[in-house]
Amino acid sequence: MSQSRISRFETVRQVPTEAEVRTLCALYQADVGERELLVRLARELRKRTVKARTVLAHGTARLQKRIGAIEAASALIRGFQPAIVFGLLQTADYTRALGRRDLTGDALDDHVSARLSRQTVLDTDRRFVLILTEGALRWHVGSPVVMAEQLDRLAIETERPNLELGVISWTTPVDMQALHGFHLYDDRAALVATETATALIVDQQDIADYTTRFHAFYRVAQVGQDARRLFERLAQDYRSLDATRA
Repeated sequence: MSQSRISRFETVRQVPTEAEVRTLCALYQADVGERELLVRLARELRKRTVKARTVLAHGTARLQKRIGAIEAASALIRGFQPAIVFGLLQTADYTRALGRRDLTGDALDDHVSARLSRQTVLDTDRRFVLILTEGALRWHVGSPVVMAEQLDRLAIETERPNLELGVISWTTPVDMQALHGFHLYDDRAALVATETATALIVDQQDIADYTTRFHAFYRVAQVGQDARRLFERLAQDYRSLDATRA
């Protein structure tokens, strides 16, 4: 390999192939565990776009495992969601309610299990900064009971030391559109999911654009105890709604 190619790997302008990773691991005498992790990361980062129809045909659990592998190989995971609760923070009932549109039976059970399995990464030394909008929490998924329990979970998660969880209140003026959610994995990749496809982006200019957008959203978010109080208030709103239906 040329020095310029090695430099592009080091500055994250290019993702090496699996063969190149194996060659470099052998050269630097990386241990087996580290080599397997780096090869898996290279494989996942070089897969660019997955159509929603393909995900459903082969089972959503496979995509969940792919995302989990990227999360496990990242030190800092940032995310923004304007429409739904982050998969890493979803309750089982919330995940199931979301999945019922496209999945049933064993496929739905596998989807829920795979998503919950991903959440074990929260108990590692990875750092997370996740920003939601109040609109995502006002989107009534499943039932008032499902939403109240989901909001209770979010309130509890604000106490997690490696997670900074924020919410942008509907009363907060913003000057940037929130067209879709996205995740950032260190400064190496961005994951963007739409109704029809999931794309893994490794172009550094695009990643820089998403990073700028994330910082803009973070600046106007309520975090920590302010976020917890908002989650608790919204949970009470859903419990009140459930009481009126009883």
